[in-house]
Amino acid sequence: MTNTQHKVALVTGGARGIGAAIVRRLAKDGFDVAFSYVNSKSKAEGLVEEIRAIGGHAVAIQADSASAEDVKKLIATTLTTFGRLDVLVNNAATAVLGPLDAFSLDDFDKLVAVNIRGVFVATQEAVKHMGDGGRIINIGSCTAKRVPSAGSSVYAMTKAAVAGLTRGLARDLGPRGITVVDVQPGPTDTDMNPANGEHVEKMWSLMALRRHGQAHEIAGMVSFLAGPDGGFVTGASLTIDGGFST
Repeated sequence: MTNTQHKVALVTGGARGIGAAIVRRLAKDGFDVAFSYVNSKSKAEGLVEEIRAIGGHAVAIQADSASAEDVKKLIATTLTTFGRLDVLVNNAATAVLGPLDAFSLDDFDKLVAVNIRGVFVATQEAVKHMGDGGRIINIGSCTAKRVPSAGSSVYAMTKAAVAGLTRGLARDLGPRGITVVDVQPGPTDTDMNPANGEHVEKMWSLMALRRHGQAHEIAGMVSFLAGPDGGFVTGASLTIDGGFST
């Protein structure tokens, strides 16, 4: 992609947190942006209005990444609305933490459905409509590389799977000129992991930079990968975690 004008990006789970920051940044970069949400309807509508107020184009689409049918409809609605799809950001994810002996199969299946299958289905559908220069950007986690405390085993497994899927898809899609990258954030100040949370000091003690990341910092990396300078990066897992994995 030589520029981002008239390009279309889709961000799953884009109504809040890191996803919303990515939506804002891509809209600022000149993309038309579609994004999905599940329950945060008011936040999604507010974000659309925010982007329209600065002259951008955005649409919020209700879709649950745990449902393959919802994901397929999400891709179809994006194409109906904007006519094309150039960048897919697989951001939607869920986290359930707990000890092995108390971890339910329902929670296991939920994590796999959203964090792995949702990424696969969205990518499989999206690339049907992408050409040379298309970008798939998966939002993984630094827990794919380091699990510093008990209770995160299943979540870490799903994010490690995303990293492996990224490498394989890069090989599959490289001949078509489509790149696939895994962005692995560390502790980031969102409502799911606030910088004033209960275990912040313990978390920061494991990091080279003793602070949470900001959602806009994650969005900045996504912006680079989606933009004209990111076209030679593929198959990589790029960690942005303040030295959490160091």
